[in-house]
Amino acid sequence: MVDLSPREWRVAPVIIILKAVGTAVLLVLALTADGRGLFLAGVGALALLVLTVRDLLARVRLAADADGVTVVSGFAGRLRIPWPEIERIRVDSRARYGARMELLELDTGENVHLFSKFDLGEPVVPVAEVLMRMRP
Repeated sequence: MVDLSPREWRVAPVIIILKAVGTAVLLVLALTADGRGLFLAGVGALALLVLTVRDLLARVRLAADADGVTVVSGFAGRLRIPWPEIERIRVDSRARYGARMELLELDTGENVHLFSKFDLGEPVVPVAEVLMRMRP
């Protein structure tokens, strides 16, 4: 029997905290630096702040139930995708510079939605297995 109870995958709290701490560190560096250091640390702090705010506003990156999946779209929007529109669910695994990166791909034919373990809060292979079991 397949478990069709709704599931959600979200950004882990530790990732949000690390981004917030990084923002604070870069902000302090920007306030104490001059010239190019001020600019670079300021841009870095702003970029990390935007990513932190996105993680807070759209913490749930992927949700699935018996009818389909809901994914984050844009900065913090949501997009509902019924199961029949999903053509393929797969895990793309690549090794670069001694590190292995895995991405969950949800292919709708027109769009490909990508999720890493940092988006989902857990490794992508078990998430892909759950989605494949839920898919009719």
